[in-house]
Amino acid sequence: MAISLQKGQKIDLTKKDGSQLTNLMVGLGWKEMQQGGGFMGLFKAKQDVDIDASVLMLGADGKLHANENIIYFGNKDHSTGCVHHCGDNLVGGKMGGMDDSEQILIDLARVPAQIERIVFVVNIYDCVRRKQHFGMVENAYIRIVDKGSNETIASYNLTEDYSGKTAMTVGEIYRHNGQWKFNAIGQASYEGGLGELVKKYS
Repeated sequence: MAISLQKGQKIDLTKKDGSQLTNLMVGLGWKEMQQGGGFMGLFKAKQDVDIDASVLMLGADGKLHANENIIYFGNKDHSTGCVHHCGDNLVGGKMGGMDDSEQILIDLARVPAQIERIVFVVNIYDCVRRKQHFGMVENAYIRIVDKGSNETIASYNLTEDYSGKTAMTVGEIYRHNGQWKFNAIGQASYEGGLGELVKKYS
């Protein structure tokens, strides 16, 4: 049974037999909130919000040391093959027959030794011009799936009010004493795009 995490909670990424997980699928999901409109607000319509999920691979100092360590819809694969972005979903909702809006594949056995943190971030595409923010999104979550058994190991539902915020660090996989762990972060911020997010780690 999947563990439901709270903000700031950390777990070991291990199998039922206690061995280390290696092949993971990280699913991120969200849905556009229904907006009131039409006659007396009786009719509701979704406003499409294009949210982009990205991965930042950081060293022990918490910094990015190469552009190849930024995995996003424009650079879907790390050169080592340890991270693969499955593609951009422009309007949220289901992907690949599942509820995930975007999915990222991780092979922890192939992560370079100098990478200590694999950080999952999301931002709203063209948020300034489109005047969009995370208050227009609901049911956001991140989940960690064991690719071997196809079982969800843990999930974290982001339930805070993120109105006005346009970017978010959702969670991270990190090394601790030679073992991989997951940290549920859920920290929202005001960056206008991935470029601004990246500057925080440069």
